[in-house]
Amino acid sequence: MKVEVISTGTELLLGEIINTNFPYLAEELNRRGFDVLYETTVGDNPQRLKDVLEHAASRADLIITSGGLGPTRGDLTKELVAEYCGLDSYLDMEVWGRINDFFTTRKMCMVQNNEKQAMIPYGARILKNAIGTAPGLVIEQQGKLFILLPGPPVELKDMCEKQLFPFLSKKFADLGLIKSHTLKLRGVGESAVAESLDELIMHQTNPTLAIYARNGDILIRITAKAPSETEAEKLIFDKRQAVENLVGKYVYGYDDDTLPACLGRELIKQNKTVAFAESCTGGLTTSMMTDVPGSSAYIKGSVVTYSNESKHQLIGVKNSSLKKYGAVSREVACEMAEGVRQLMQTDFGVSITGIAGPGGGTRTKPVGLVFMAVADQDGVVWAEKHFNGGREQNKLRSALNAMGMVFDRLTGLNKNLEEK
Repeated sequence: MKVEVISTGTELLLGEIINTNFPYLAEELNRRGFDVLYETTVGDNPQRLKDVLEHAASRADLIITSGGLGPTRGDLTKELVAEYCGLDSYLDMEVWGRINDFFTTRKMCMVQNNEKQAMIPYGARILKNAIGTAPGLVIEQQGKLFILLPGPPVELKDMCEKQLFPFLSKKFADLGLIKSHTLKLRGVGESAVAESLDELIMHQTNPTLAIYARNGDILIRITAKAPSETEAEKLIFDKRQAVENLVGKYVYGYDDDTLPACLGRELIKQNKTVAFAESCTGGLTTSMMTDVPGSSAYIKGSVVTYSNESKHQLIGVKNSSLKKYGAVSREVACEMAEGVRQLMQTDFGVSITGIAGPGGGTRTKPVGLVFMAVADQDGVVWAEKHFNGGREQNKLRSALNAMGMVFDRLTGLNKNLEEK
């Protein structure tokens, strides 16, 4: 069952609003066995919307629209779909009554424009809107299924979960389902993973493998299509074993696992504690770690040593090191890690110092240069990173990489040990 999703609204094309409806619909529909093959965004222009509808109907079996069901002249979706299908419309008094009740319960007066939302194409199935005023519609015409959904994400999601998805599950009960499982890796590059899995990818059928990078991690998504969830899980299990036989030593988590949560579990497992000394990340690493419930069991504290004075006064970084090497250096990062470990009396001390940008860089120390270090009773490991994102992205990647260094230290993957 080929699906195209049409997102309407000039505000989407202007970048004023981020389209969260499509990712939600794509994930939920694919999970239910539908093949979401196309997505189009179109502004509030009658001719362009007509062209998009015609093109979608030429290549998809199920066409889903979001937006354009409101009371204004710019809300055109319902009228143009009805015109494409050759359907006249009528005033549905039950829908009109629900819209009127919506305003009455809020002590507001329904205006005449809202009657437009109660005009329903003949033969359409009505999807009730429990949150807003615009009903959704299902129209079967010319061998195609048109589904019209409201634009506001909270309305669209509520309508899908309560009405649309149960309807589709009943109507297309023989589609089976699609299930995905994600492996999360760190400490290895995307190209190296692709090379290791090349034989599996070249001969894949069902399940399929997809590799992509995100914030320094490598994700491997295994997707299986099967008549039942049990059969899909069996296919995924077998493929996951084959994948982990090749790259399993780099896997730190699965699906919704986060690096802070996985690191926390490993610290608890080994009965270890950690403290952070952060400069360019400004406490972001500690914040992400303490977002995990129960993190007080392994985090003793942290310091934000943003200035050279605080690096020296709070965690004992030598003034001579700051003067000779500069705050953004391997030497200072190592002293910061050991200094915070001694200050907080923890098993691990972690430091981050760098230039997040957009200013502050030089030819020898450009924006995105970050040093990080992890100290424990055996010595200090350090890393030099060069990030090329904006300020927020550089801070996030620095935080994640520092957490990853602790995780690697716990699991024995770290290199560059600098003995005391």
